[in-house]
Amino acid sequence: MEERPPRRRQARGERRMEEILTAAAEVFAKAGYEAATTNAIASSAGISPGSLYQFFKNKEAIAQALADRFVTQMRAAHQEAFGAVDFAALGLDDLLDRMVDPIVAFNIANPGFKALFARPDMPPGLAEAAQPIQAALLGRVEEMLATRAPGMPEAERGRMARVLIQIFQAMVPLVTSAEGAERAAAIVELKKVLRGYLAPTVG
Repeated sequence: MEERPPRRRQARGERRMEEILTAAAEVFAKAGYEAATTNAIASSAGISPGSLYQFFKNKEAIAQALADRFVTQMRAAHQEAFGAVDFAALGLDDLLDRMVDPIVAFNIANPGFKALFARPDMPPGLAEAAQPIQAALLGRVEEMLATRAPGMPEAERGRMARVLIQIFQAMVPLVTSAEGAERAAAIVELKKVLRGYLAPTVG
């Protein structure tokens, strides 16, 4: 019976896989999926192509692993933002902090992923990987609106939820492209915009 590899070796292997995936996200986002090569990914990760093939058999396997990581991290961010939240009890500013901060952090940690999965040359199955999670996010936002404004008609609630998500997504690049104090200021402005839209209805 083969012995399990030492924990340190396992951790080193997992860290190397993460480095390859991070490098792949950058290469795919810049060059496009079709033009990207495993050689370019290996170079970006600072390893030899032979080392890369110890972890991933081809470009498709790398892209699938990227999609899996992206969706897992997105799901965790949405759970942190909306899980076990008493939407009625929190003040609007506290509610915005609770909902916005985890999703902003996810976007900051994954700057190339959205560009990657939005590219037209990505395989359809991978490009659609995040859609169920995005649909669940819309449902969470609608749930918040229903709790804060129970008399709001369903059609209006759905429309307002979609607008909120669009506003957030439109401002995310401003946040992710900034650094330090400027990034913190951009997050404050993002929350101001969301608060201004929400306050007349659910404040």
